[in-house]
Amino acid sequence: MKPLLKENNSVGEVVNFVSRDQLTDSNVQHWHDENPINFSAEERSKTTLLFGGLTEMHDQLLEAGMVALGYKAKALPVADFEALQCGKEYGNRGQCNPTYFTVGNLVNYLCDLRDNKNLSVAEIIESYLFVTAATCGPCRFGMYVTEYRKALRDAGFEGFRILSFQGGHAGKGGNKNDGLETDIKFFSTTIKCVVIADVLNAIGYRIRPYEVENGATDRALAASKELLQVAIGKRKSLIKALYQCRKLLAAVKTDFSLVKPKVLVIGEFWAMTTEGDGNYRLQRFLEQEGAECEVQPITNWLLYMLWEEKSRLKETMLLRKVESTENSHKDKKSVLASFQVNMATLGLKGFFYGVASLLGLKKYKLSDMDEIARISHPYYLNEVRGGEGHMEVGKLIQAVEQKKAHLVISVKPFGCMPSSGVSDGVQSLITARYPKANFIAIETTGDGAVNVYSRVQMALFRARKQAQKESDLLLSE
Repeated sequence: MKPLLKENNSVGEVVNFVSRDQLTDSNVQHWHDENPINFSAEERSKTTLLFGGLTEMHDQLLEAGMVALGYKAKALPVADFEALQCGKEYGNRGQCNPTYFTVGNLVNYLCDLRDNKNLSVAEIIESYLFVTAATCGPCRFGMYVTEYRKALRDAGFEGFRILSFQGGHAGKGGNKNDGLETDIKFFSTTIKCVVIADVLNAIGYRIRPYEVENGATDRALAASKELLQVAIGKRKSLIKALYQCRKLLAAVKTDFSLVKPKVLVIGEFWAMTTEGDGNYRLQRFLEQEGAECEVQPITNWLLYMLWEEKSRLKETMLLRKVESTENSHKDKKSVLASFQVNMATLGLKGFFYGVASLLGLKKYKLSDMDEIARISHPYYLNEVRGGEGHMEVGKLIQAVEQKKAHLVISVKPFGCMPSSGVSDGVQSLITARYPKANFIAIETTGDGAVNVYSRVQMALFRARKQAQKESDLLLSE
């Protein structure tokens, strides 16, 4: 029989071959990834849930939300360059930035507990665990958790628990003895915290470039965050806390007569969301260069996932009508599920706009997922999943057609397969069809800040000229 694979051998040893029969032999010991996920309800009172990876505002409010649900929780600090170095030291080669930054940040935190807080490794493994989202898809995101465990093992924390959940499991509950109950209450609290953080961040990016006193916006946001942490964590009046935050933010003196180019930041989810070295602190760099940023709220991502589910249900019902009429009872279930998705979409939008009204965020519009799907479809199939899907294409077209921004930046980790295929491939066709588009795609590796800043500055030069031209035209009328 023709040999298929060689076994691993050191130099000088006899090379043995593995046949197809041997591959299917039950005695062959395949590699197995140990996944310690034991976390019971009895352990909640003595186990701290660690998490992080979004903006500081999101992570801090989510910490309060987890406390309100009865968990001990701790948000990790925003990942920095030291986290990247640590992640690369213990992680596999060829991973993308989110993996390195996230696991490096976690390892550094655990090392601090061990080296500076004098906790033993056994105490850390027993008293802490990491919670993260997971999914499948056409990139390495589905393998992140395995990579985290590998890095933790090599860093000396073998057996450290990592719990992952998927949004599609919302409401299914699970074993009531499980320490982490990913039920409706869990996801509704999470969404509430995410939406409030989205609105606060949007207000911050809107007023910070025009503040009269440097740092006033950040101080108002920090005070607002503390108020909301107390209200959420201790289950106090959220409406009252939001009104108090509105007063703090309204007190920031601004001068909106300043002419500044508006920059729309899109791209891969983690790279465009993080505020740390993972994207070279892009948002703050743009503001330092005299621009106003518009970042993507996580609420848009939630709306996109709901749109995907609605689209899937619609396709399923169409296929059943073509195949036969015997599945009418299943069609009724699909119709009900589609109705539920529509109600969830309306509820999410309603809550966002309600919070925006209470906090004083005016004339802010969430993305219309049907419109984005329609305008992007000629260039990118809506059925293609992964990353931002067709959203990045649609957002660029909207920015040009509706004059929503003077510059559009797509930021992604180096080697991100779904995002690179869009920003480096499809978007070149969009910019050819829309010559007025001021668009750049940048990749982040952790050590290329100078190159990225240089490219952004060149694009900002064109954006400033366009902003000034529009201002002069408006004043001349």
